[in-house]
Amino acid sequence: MANQLLANYPAAPDGFDEMLDAARAPRAHWRAMLANLEHEAPDMMRQRLEMVQRQVRENGVTYNVTADADGKQRPWDLNVLPLILPHEEWSGIEAAVIQRATLLNKILGDVYGKQEMLREGLLPPALIHGHAGFLRPCHDVRHHDGIALHFYAVDLARAPDGRWWAMADRTQAPSGAGYALENRAIIAPTFPDLLRELKVQPLGGFFRTMRDSLVHWGRQCAATGDTPAPLRDGEMPLIVLLTPGPRTASYYEQAYLARHLGLPLVEGGDLTVRDGVVFLKTLSGLQRVHVVMRRVDDESCDPLELRSSMLGVAGLTEAARRGNVLVANSLGSSLLESGALLGFLPALSRRLLGEPLKMPSVATWWCGEAAALEAVIGKLDRLVIKPSFSQLPQFAVFGQDLDGDARAALIASLRANPNNYIAQELVRLSQAPVWKAGPAAGLQPRAIGLRVFACATPQGYVVMPGGLTRVATGPDARVLTMQMGGASKDTWVQARAKADAHRLQKRSARSEDLVREDTNLSSRVAENLLWFGRHAERCDNIGRLLRVVLNILFNVRFDQRGAEWPAVEALCIWFQLIPAEKKAAPPRQSQAQSLMGQTQTQNPAGPTPAAIFTDAEIESALLLAVVSPDVPGLARQQQQLHRIAGQLHERFSVDNWRALNRMVQPPAIPGERPSQSEVMTILDDAAASLMTLAGFALDGMTRDLGWRFMSIGRRLERLQFQSVVLQRALAMDEDGNLDWLLELSDSIVTYRARYRAQPEWLPVLDLLLCDATNPRSILFQINGILGALHKIAQSYGACGEDQLAPLQAELIALRPGADLNYGNTRLSDLLNRIQLASAALSEQISVQFFSYTDNGQQRSRDA
Repeated sequence: MANQLLANYPAAPDGFDEMLDAARAPRAHWRAMLANLEHEAPDMMRQRLEMVQRQVRENGVTYNVTADADGKQRPWDLNVLPLILPHEEWSGIEAAVIQRATLLNKILGDVYGKQEMLREGLLPPALIHGHAGFLRPCHDVRHHDGIALHFYAVDLARAPDGRWWAMADRTQAPSGAGYALENRAIIAPTFPDLLRELKVQPLGGFFRTMRDSLVHWGRQCAATGDTPAPLRDGEMPLIVLLTPGPRTASYYEQAYLARHLGLPLVEGGDLTVRDGVVFLKTLSGLQRVHVVMRRVDDESCDPLELRSSMLGVAGLTEAARRGNVLVANSLGSSLLESGALLGFLPALSRRLLGEPLKMPSVATWWCGEAAALEAVIGKLDRLVIKPSFSQLPQFAVFGQDLDGDARAALIASLRANPNNYIAQELVRLSQAPVWKAGPAAGLQPRAIGLRVFACATPQGYVVMPGGLTRVATGPDARVLTMQMGGASKDTWVQARAKADAHRLQKRSARSEDLVREDTNLSSRVAENLLWFGRHAERCDNIGRLLRVVLNILFNVRFDQRGAEWPAVEALCIWFQLIPAEKKAAPPRQSQAQSLMGQTQTQNPAGPTPAAIFTDAEIESALLLAVVSPDVPGLARQQQQLHRIAGQLHERFSVDNWRALNRMVQPPAIPGERPSQSEVMTILDDAAASLMTLAGFALDGMTRDLGWRFMSIGRRLERLQFQSVVLQRALAMDEDGNLDWLLELSDSIVTYRARYRAQPEWLPVLDLLLCDATNPRSILFQINGILGALHKIAQSYGACGEDQLAPLQAELIALRPGADLNYGNTRLSDLLNRIQLASAALSEQISVQFFSYTDNGQQRSRDA
């Protein structure tokens, strides 16, 4: 099998092959993998590939592709075959990366400190002061233990002779470590025996070291800032991960890291600076932040002193200068990402470290030096021209692709603005095998590069034993970039022997250190949790309504439908699943407005504009409502639920996310009408997925503050929906069939088990209005909301209980047979008042908890 796989695998005559040596024999560290492929069933790799793709899809692993005109996120492209590196080779890479990180950290400290390298001429002043990434307000920022570069990544490529070269340094906010960890989590179950046989080093210890180091420096910030507030014995510093938000390309990774490290994922609006101290806005007040692990670009971090941006935190630079907060990486570190620095690193290494570079950088010339400019122009065909500074909106240009006017224009640009350009030697990347599916499944070579990660500790830098292997999009690709649709591999580093994990000294937790409430819940996250509960319930409500009405439409002839059909049709019009009129109707409130509880222009129990439609027209509209996100209905609600869940990625477990991702429908094919059976399957699957989500909320989430807000959102939404449904039901004829009402309220099984008879108004109203044991009843929702509000009030003050408490008392006081009957007009009025009260309560919660003000409740813990 192995020989057959290699038979059509092309050699790399002008480059290095990671799997085969010059004689086309498998390298020693690849033999176990090839032997495994040789002895297994032919379909096994297809099953592995399907499993990897399914895990990526169900876990929701995404990366935004810049080239996508719609700006949509695409599934992460992970190939099933890893890149394997032997321990002897890795030890050299590890030492070189540690040296390089140490060197760049010293350069960063000097450039924003004493600037001795500039005075000695080891760095050209024009390269530093002319760099847009040189942030003058960051001069003399305090660095605990002399560390300004807390996280570091370097892009490596292997030359044709087998040597590794440093292609680019990532120092501002290095991305990819979370994707590398996710790659391992997905690939490990596909080759469990090989992982053990090859002694592949695990990655978890690196992330524990990262977090322990941040905790160490967070304690220093608390104790030594210019406004010291030492942590109490056993108290942990507050570390947050600052994200630009869900629209950033690598948002999934940021949320994944926040969840893995146990850090609050915050946006700029979640933080505020008071008297040079950074605080997180939480429901319990302002909580002091000691460490900001950032993914926001340098110039966007502080709109007060840097570039105006909604992504940053006004005053963050001043807080860092005063030593009150650690920003990792230090502001201004994007300066080191300039490719123009690469040519100066050998001399700087000898000066600052007293040793030569262990790993060379790719040959680089900065055109800002006159001699280098002429040399670049003279051998342009063998070079790649790139911008000197990452802020410049230019792309790599291959000199060999230019001729005539294009070549002359590039040379003119080089001479006009030489400081803006660097030239690098064109390196032929090494190739590694990828598994391609299809009729001609098998091994194919692709160019690869390796991104290696390091984190600082008080004792020095530690390197992740692996990395993010990036794979070219095609066999002839010359540039590796995930933003243009590149793929990835897991990276397996073999261990020589079991090594002790690097850990800082830790103190054992004591009883007084126990935490049973999330005191760092931000107002934004709490609001998103409430709306997640509401959107989840909306999906369930709309799905059940569609299923009920389609079942009637498909199975009951028009002339055999009873008094219930007008009520069901009216509900569809109310929730905009079918239009109110055939002609253009006056503007009506949107479904979002109606379900959010805003005042309606008409009473839901009152008359609805006449809509005379044929069954075919109604069916067409309802089928579209099931599958198309372009109209109000299930597909749109599912998209909205997924969107709000994306704001809470770090709060949900992987299993929870799998249920969410399974529920989202594939895009509907324009003009293609689904069959009746397909639509009913979609509705049944949606109901099952939503029940699974409800199960996670019931049994998988801690009953903390966030859970209470989510529960309130779910109960508010169900309360409003049930109020509208019951008002419509009470408006129909008394002899109408009530099975549909019980089906829509998910109470048909309970009713039949209790009464074993056809539904009648008294027991139905009792079950759906006043039965406190029925999770679908009006009273159950009110009891649940009031219970959650009571818990919240114990810590945060009363909020809106007076809106629902009197109505709760009215429900309890209803007398069966006297008050609780079909003909009692007070029931519709009571339901309408419940609907309006729930809307007022929703607004009051938003004002009190989600519109941050510095009132008595929102106080600083450190005040």
